[in-house]
Amino acid sequence: MTAGPLIAEVVLTFCLASLILYKYGNVRKQNALVTFAVLIAWYFSFLIIFVLPLDVSSVSTLTCTQENNITEFESNTTICKIPWSHVPESVFPNLWRVVYWTSQVLTWLVLPLMQSYAKAGEFTMRGKLKSALVDNAIYYGSYLFICGILLIYLAIKPELQLDGQKLKAIASSASNTWGLLLLVCLLGYALVEIPRNLWLSTNPAYKLQKAYFKVAKISADKCEAEESLEDILETVHSMASCVRPRDALYAEMETVIHKIPLHLNQKAKVQSSAAHADSMVSPTLKSLVRIHKQLIKALHTSKRCETQWQLAVQKVILLEDVQRNRHSRDRTFKHTFSNTPSLFSPTFEWYWRCVIQDYVCQTAAILAAVLSTAVVWSEVTFFNKSPVLSLFAIFLGLARENYDYFTIEVLSTVIIAYLCFCAYSTVLKIRVLNYYYLAPHHQTDEHSLIFSGMMLCRLTPPMCLNFLGLIHMDSHIIKSRISETYYTQVMGHMDVVSIISDGFNIYFPMLVLAFCLATYFSLGSRLLSLVGFQQFLDDDELTSELVEEGKELVNREKRKRQRTEETAERRREFSERF
Repeated sequence: MTAGPLIAEVVLTFCLASLILYKYGNVRKQNALVTFAVLIAWYFSFLIIFVLPLDVSSVSTLTCTQENNITEFESNTTICKIPWSHVPESVFPNLWRVVYWTSQVLTWLVLPLMQSYAKAGEFTMRGKLKSALVDNAIYYGSYLFICGILLIYLAIKPELQLDGQKLKAIASSASNTWGLLLLVCLLGYALVEIPRNLWLSTNPAYKLQKAYFKVAKISADKCEAEESLEDILETVHSMASCVRPRDALYAEMETVIHKIPLHLNQKAKVQSSAAHADSMVSPTLKSLVRIHKQLIKALHTSKRCETQWQLAVQKVILLEDVQRNRHSRDRTFKHTFSNTPSLFSPTFEWYWRCVIQDYVCQTAAILAAVLSTAVVWSEVTFFNKSPVLSLFAIFLGLARENYDYFTIEVLSTVIIAYLCFCAYSTVLKIRVLNYYYLAPHHQTDEHSLIFSGMMLCRLTPPMCLNFLGLIHMDSHIIKSRISETYYTQVMGHMDVVSIISDGFNIYFPMLVLAFCLATYFSLGSRLLSLVGFQQFLDDDELTSELVEEGKELVNREKRKRQRTEETAERRREFSERF
């Protein structure tokens, strides 16, 4: 009996969350409170994922002792072996109470308010808080609507007596129902798209075509964002020209002006003086609040588009380099630009990018396809108790019979990690949510970090409950009295709301199969293309036009960078000579 594995999981998970936050966020520039809240949200979400397998193996031993009427663990018993990661029974309940309820407070209260507070255009703390509450009225309304329906359902069942535990179950039911709705949609897309993208990534021509297409789309978004920002800047400076230092709104006007980056400020002053010379209107507090909020959003959108543009162009240039270097006789990788950073030697980089990477992607695609098939099959069949049809329940059942706790923990970690990867990697690819974007190299803004933390806390609990159902460790799914994980005991069951516990949570995940079929035949992409959100389709004429446009944009950007590089080289030579 040792707490070593649990302590290692807790420490390593914290290090993982910190490293990811350091990679994407800018700790030095962003608000310390935002950094702390996002770190806790990511850390606790990852902690549930990596510690739950230890809980599963611990409960496997508890089940054995109950079946064999063993009152306490004995180190020398041959009936029930103690798992190598076993800890005292009080550890997991206390851990899950802190982790689960902190995550729920973050995702439903703290993070949404922080997100709206950061986007608010008011100039006082009280005004920003009021705006944040109003902004989240619809958001909270959807949650309260679900709770209200559940309360009405309970009100017409007089045999049920409401108490604190049942109210807590209602709150958990509403939260998990919301999360399960989103989770099924995300999994239905990712379980097909991830293996397919991995397999197609071994096709250089396909990768280049899709990258050109993405460049063209981002360029259009970038131009639109820049035009919108220029219009707002012109309006801001026309307002500023009407406000004098002694005016009542001078401090608020200065706050708005200070939000504008210096290089944009000078350009906007010239344009606004010419465009608004004859139409200057004194601003009001309401108009300043409105333009301040618009400016915050426009600056965020412009920065996001610029970051996406730079990353997309770099990716295309690298893909072009890979395609060109495939035919290299000396087997050394040569970049288009000499200042491109590289962690490897030219020879190793050539073998990795031109030979090994394709085999790695093919292997990963096959493994992902196998896992996706197992997930879909288990989602469709996990409610069947006899015979057991869920593949995950069969595999973990065999491991439990052999007291192979290490295999239980490894299999559980792999399954949960794959489900998480599918769900989390899909959230920020949805066009409707394209306002948020996680960019590496410390280029992610606070809004996107808060959103990612919120979604992780929102999706993790229902995903873990769904996983426990897949492996038949939820007694309310298989209709048997079994020892359940401490995680399930802390979250509570939804017996209070039988329509959810006996219906929705069991049969709704079966819709994953329908979403997977729709994704396989690209029904969603074709529908989005029809309504104006152009998607990458091989047999579409507009897609071909955007690919050609993207190729021309990349060539133009390469020429621009080459001129910049040549100018810098000439200056360096001149400074060395003189």
